[in-house]
Amino acid sequence: MDQPTTASGDAPRGPGSGVAVEAAKRRTFAVISHPDAGKSTLTEALALHAHMISQAGAVHGKAGRKSTVSDWMEMEKARGISVSSTALQFNYRSAGTYSEPTDCVINLVDTPGHADFSEDTYRVLTAVDCAVMLIDSAKGLEPQTLKLFQVCKHRGIPIITVMNKWDRPGRSVLELLDEIGERIGLVPTPLFLPVGIAGDFKGILRRGTDGAPEEYIKFTRTAGGATIAPEVHLDTEKALATEGEDWETAVEESELLSATEQDHDQQRFLAGETSPVLFASAMLNFGVRQLLDTLVDLAPPPRGRDDIGEQHREVTDDFSAVVFKVQAGMDTAHRDRIAFMRIVSGEFERGMVVTHAQTGRPFTTKYAQTMFGRDRSTVESAYPGDVVGLVNATALAPGHTLYTGKAVEYPPIPQFAPEHFAVLRATSAGKYKQFRKAIDQLDSEGVVQVLRNDVRGDASPVLAAVGPMQFEVVTARMTTEFSVETQFDRLPYSLARRTDAESAVELNRQRGIEVFTRSDGVLLALISDKWRLQFIQKEFPKLTLEPLVAAAD
Repeated sequence: MDQPTTASGDAPRGPGSGVAVEAAKRRTFAVISHPDAGKSTLTEALALHAHMISQAGAVHGKAGRKSTVSDWMEMEKARGISVSSTALQFNYRSAGTYSEPTDCVINLVDTPGHADFSEDTYRVLTAVDCAVMLIDSAKGLEPQTLKLFQVCKHRGIPIITVMNKWDRPGRSVLELLDEIGERIGLVPTPLFLPVGIAGDFKGILRRGTDGAPEEYIKFTRTAGGATIAPEVHLDTEKALATEGEDWETAVEESELLSATEQDHDQQRFLAGETSPVLFASAMLNFGVRQLLDTLVDLAPPPRGRDDIGEQHREVTDDFSAVVFKVQAGMDTAHRDRIAFMRIVSGEFERGMVVTHAQTGRPFTTKYAQTMFGRDRSTVESAYPGDVVGLVNATALAPGHTLYTGKAVEYPPIPQFAPEHFAVLRATSAGKYKQFRKAIDQLDSEGVVQVLRNDVRGDASPVLAAVGPMQFEVVTARMTTEFSVETQFDRLPYSLARRTDAESAVELNRQRGIEVFTRSDGVLLALISDKWRLQFIQKEFPKLTLEPLVAAAD
């Protein structure tokens, strides 16, 4: 079994070495999962192990229960779901599973857990260097997980897999590993294996490296899983005496995996060919520390990027950053608007004047903050991999670039194929001014896509969404943030295709099709159903009808 190596390597020296050293400490990742796989609970458990909170509180959606620190919207707390993105940053000193103990800065970019908000998750995946694929051990790979995996694969993001909820009855170890290989083509390479079947989680076997013997890490439950689970480390002899047949089964599974070359290889992992696998229970805090240590040891640090002209920007070059998310309403007292930017290169200093690539205008970064859920603290400096929130940055939108020094503009973040469409109206004509302001803000944040055409006019825009719950967020925010009561009228369309001005003339003559202009200038043809699309493509093969990213079949 190849020895796992650290991702950062030796600290570089010379010009920019200070930035290089700081960048090498960063690990920026997101958790991808199907709803109810335990993502919010895992986020809380990671914060607990980093000593950012004293007790973990899982999302249950019941009165009197605590909600996770990363869920702050009233809708999130009421329903026990995540529908917004937040960024959690904390310092962590690893135990050095595969290397010497290391001090790192962890940037966890939390993502919506509900499938209706998958476009927000796609945007977040443009800002991370690694992903943790969280799988419910009883259900295996589920549709939303598969969809997000494809985005990671497309972007070349390496994936660490966590089989969660091992404290509950579920599938066998080998069955889960086989599914990963067969359905998504990744070679699973477990770093740890569970001791005890699903539903009887006792501890984990740390697989040996370079001939070193295995180790048994035995966990002890705490009341409600609210505090860090104590660990006892035992050698193989004591493990056999303690667990008997359960230990022997784990050892046999490890030997079988080695015989089929399912051992960790760092280069294959970074190339997206394999996925290190861990087994855990986020609810009980079993295996959570091992995940943090694995991220520190194996996940890649920040790397440079190519701009739209395919010129490469190294992490040690002048400052540059990409805005990947805009969120309003995090502070209801001030109704502020925060643009989350991922630093790509250079050192950020609060108050520095940068250039906004899309307008060419200077932009002052006086109000810069780091986030821990809804809690904030002013940031004085930050480095590649860090996520910084710029407060009241009204000129910024997802995909925008900020920089100093040599001009740079990174590729825009694509907007995804909507499948739900509705006309939005203000119930009171006297609220039209507030209504227009709210629509413009929600559009710039990427909450929904706003479509217009000459026939329908500007007073009743058409909103396009990936999932119908996005409409609920719009109406809720319209009421709470802008004091505007609204109503939706659903439209009989289920598909959107990119078109051009020449094709739009003919398309607008066709039954079941309507052409709109999106706020970014793209022409979209809304189509009633796939059969109508097939008919038009057959009858008018020269018309432009291009699928969007993540378009439905």
